[in-house]
Amino acid sequence: MRTHALTLATLLLATPLSHAMADGPAGPLETVATFEADTPPGNVAITPDGRIFLSLHQFWGAAHRVVELLADGSTVPYPSEAWASAPEGTGPGLTSVLGIVADRRGRLWMLDVGGEGHAPKLVAWDTEADRLHRVIPLPAPATVPESFVNDLAVDLTHNAVYIADPAAPDSAALIVVDLETGRARRVLAGSPFTAPEDINLKVDDRVLALGGAPARIGVNPIALSPDDATLYFGAMNGTKIYRIATRDLLDESLDDAALAARIAVHGPKPPSDGSTVDSAGNVYITSVNDDQVGVTTADGRYFTLYRQSDLSWPDGFAFGPDGQIYMTVNELHRSPVLGQGDAQGVMRLVRFPALAPGLPGR
Repeated sequence: MRTHALTLATLLLATPLSHAMADGPAGPLETVATFEADTPPGNVAITPDGRIFLSLHQFWGAAHRVVELLADGSTVPYPSEAWASAPEGTGPGLTSVLGIVADRRGRLWMLDVGGEGHAPKLVAWDTEADRLHRVIPLPAPATVPESFVNDLAVDLTHNAVYIADPAAPDSAALIVVDLETGRARRVLAGSPFTAPEDINLKVDDRVLALGGAPARIGVNPIALSPDDATLYFGAMNGTKIYRIATRDLLDESLDDAALAARIAVHGPKPPSDGSTVDSAGNVYITSVNDDQVGVTTADGRYFTLYRQSDLSWPDGFAFGPDGQIYMTVNELHRSPVLGQGDAQGVMRLVRFPALAPGLPGR
């Protein structure tokens, strides 16, 4: 039987939220939990009642796909041993999960990359009733053979999910899922807004490679404003964060050219993996090249919040109900896929005060 976690309130003391806006942090960066190399955190999701969930990054070959972080710092497979493991035949299971989000109704959305004969899919689990909510397949043409559905944003106002699929440089795209029908659409494929720029991911003085060539990864960081009105996104190998109104993404009468005309540059960013956004329009960025957490403000300025050597590949964000932003750190550049699998022991979940309020779980 799965062990139930204590709420975040019992795990950590809440830190007062700072509403001041300045080019610097609102408070210290704190470690919430540390992990061994067999529990490499990918992204983090936090429910309204404070339960913490992590996807485990398969670049490290983790045994499970999703776990719950308990009050004592240990983890348990979630939703169950069977669901948190690779599927056998037509049974339950998840092939590989990176994107993970908890919505305001307590549902945990897990984005399964697919592979090994299994198609990509979106799985939603009701954490309050502890039962499956729904499974949404992501077939062609919403996905393509090279798809690597990476991260997502859940929009309950418009009953939609937005997915970042870096795929290949010429096919990187956004996927829009209608939660009423389960239909998924691929948009902006290969556009300048979703494709990678010709810049390197360079960590610890080493240019990261995939398939024997310098890595070029398209749209990856994706974040939805607390009011569900604006989607922010950009390429991992990219220098800009873009924004578009969700009403435009949801308008099926707009083709890619019309959508592109409605995209605006929010501001600059470094090569990055994760992002989130607060109610003031501050987009938080995990800067993978230089062990940083940065912010692109609503008026288009970028500044560094934290820079320290133990932020070794900062990855995903989630707002907690305590007004803090939680972030995973996972040494991804040292994984067997991108390096030699030589973890240095700095896999962590950290938190810091947001500059302005955000929506818990996002």
